[in-house]
Amino acid sequence: MNRLESELSRLYGPRASGRAGDAVRAMVLELARPPSWDALGRVWHGVQAELELPAPAIAVNGTDGLQLWFSLAEPVAVARAQQFLQGLRQRFLPEIAPERVRLLLDAPAVPAEQGHSGNWSAFVAPDLAPVFADTPWLDIPPGEEGQANLLGVVASARPEAFDAAMHKLGPNEQLAASAGQHPATAPVAPGPGDDAPRRFLLQVMHDQTVPMALRIEAAKALLPSGGR
Repeated sequence: MNRLESELSRLYGPRASGRAGDAVRAMVLELARPPSWDALGRVWHGVQAELELPAPAIAVNGTDGLQLWFSLAEPVAVARAQQFLQGLRQRFLPEIAPERVRLLLDAPAVPAEQGHSGNWSAFVAPDLAPVFADTPWLDIPPGEEGQANLLGVVASARPEAFDAAMHKLGPNEQLAASAGQHPATAPVAPGPGDDAPRRFLLQVMHDQTVPMALRIEAAKALLPSGGR
C-alpha cells in the first residue's frame, strides 16, 4: 500500500456500498451543472465555523462538479449519513436547485481518469478550488505524493463532534419541505416503539413527494436482507 492508498484508507476506509443497513465513513457533497466554489465554499467554511467539524477534503470530479469529502472516525448508518448531507444542503445551499446537488455515499474513486476525455478527478487545495470552478478537472494525472499531502492534513470527525453537528443542524426538514407540510406533520425519524422503524420506512417509501433515492433506500431497508 503506497502513501496515497494509506491516506484514503485512513480517512474513508472501505468504499461504502450504499445499501440500506450498511455503515459508512465517507460522505460526499457535490455541486455540479455548473460547479460553483462561491456556493460550495460556504459549506466548507460553515462546517468548520458553525458546526465545528474538521475541514473536509476538496475534489474536482473530473467532469462537471466540485466535491467536499467528509470523513468520520467511526462509521454511521446510511440513513444518518444521508440526514447529515441533507442537513448541509438545507442549511448552506437552500437557494441552489436540488438537481445541482449530489449527495453521495458511494462516490467514484478519486483520483481517477474519466472515460475517454482524458481528464482526471483529483483532490485540490482550498486556495486553488476557485480556479477549478469553470473546469473541474485535471488534464493530466495528479501526482500521488501531492494527493497524499493534501489528504494528510485532513482529519476525521470524532463521534462526539459529529453528534454535536447533527444536533446543530436540527431535524431534517426535507420531507416536510418537499410535501409543503409543517415539520410537525411530516414523517419523523423512528423512536422507541414496537414497529416504529417499519412504519417510518413504509411512510417514506410511499410518499411520492420524497426524492426517489430516499424512497429506494427505504424500500431496500424493508427487505429481509435490510437487517430487520
